[in-house]
Amino acid sequence: MKKGFTTGSCAAAAAKAATYMLLSGIEKLNIEIETPAGVMFNAKIVDIDRQESSVSCAVIKDGGDDPDVTTGSHVVATVSALESKDTGRAHIVIDGGTGVGRVTLPGLDQPVGNAAINHVPREMIEKEVLEVCSLFDYCGKLTVEISVPEGEELAARTFNPRLGIVGGISILGTTGIVEPMSAKALVDTIKVELSQKKALGNKTVFVTPGNYGLKFMKDNYNYDLDKSVKCSNFIGETVDMVCNMGFECMCITGHIGKLVKVAGGIMNTHSHEADSRMEILASCAIRAGADADLARKILDCLNTEEALHIIEDAGLLKATMDIVLEKILFYLDFRAQERIKIECMLYSNEFGLLAVSEGFPL
Repeated sequence: MKKGFTTGSCAAAAAKAATYMLLSGIEKLNIEIETPAGVMFNAKIVDIDRQESSVSCAVIKDGGDDPDVTTGSHVVATVSALESKDTGRAHIVIDGGTGVGRVTLPGLDQPVGNAAINHVPREMIEKEVLEVCSLFDYCGKLTVEISVPEGEELAARTFNPRLGIVGGISILGTTGIVEPMSAKALVDTIKVELSQKKALGNKTVFVTPGNYGLKFMKDNYNYDLDKSVKCSNFIGETVDMVCNMGFECMCITGHIGKLVKVAGGIMNTHSHEADSRMEILASCAIRAGADADLARKILDCLNTEEALHIIEDAGLLKATMDIVLEKILFYLDFRAQERIKIECMLYSNEFGLLAVSEGFPL
């Protein structure tokens, strides 16, 4: 699969090209930078606007085969020369413009008030700009403003609003390249959200695999959605991060179709990793008193909601769900190794609340 380049790489390349054009007076249609991963990025430069004391240009983000919402966006760098004393070394000031978010809550890569340009992209931008300054023996002050015209609209499709980053997207990347379909990117996002909750002083963190869990908590308990972290399929890794960050308690809410897998010790609940939903439900129903015929009916079900109807018709729904919950807590506690307290709530679209642990704060 084709790799791409991060918004950080695009910003650094655009800034380098704009600086070159500003200091040389020569138009630059291509520029090359070295990413932190050691991979060279030869970027095409577009949208050039040359003024007497500033130059603006853009690089179009190409995420390769990764389904990144920022692919196709214009990452623009405007480099301006300011009057300043010659200190023997160029001085670079980096900030965000239109379409680049601004941090409003603690716990992120940048402090509150800063543009959401993470530290590695900032280092990349400074490195490339200083390289051009050295080439032309420039020792003055330059401002580099990174903007993304489409950024504010794109941000609505990212985690930024939940993280307290307002007004646009973030300029990201640690290696400078984008790995297609990166699970690491998802896990990194979960880690950022958890870090933010910790920085805000929360001792208990509420976790749910997705939007359905958030909606259930909101509709039934008027829960503040901003307090929760979506962990997607990465249940086990989320438990690890919660433990390592020093939270005292994790409360997880999820649909039976997702969390029943955890009752079988499955810590990545993606269908490509494992399923066994009906097998786990059938075994728990047997422990609750089901016979072999009922177990076979459960195994023939296509989804958990269908299976719940069969179990309810047999008068075993509560007993079975209590056992499912017990097994979920067993495996989550085993993963946590008693480092934190874990509570769990199970629900279904048709049956509503199915089971909840005794200490879950409602």
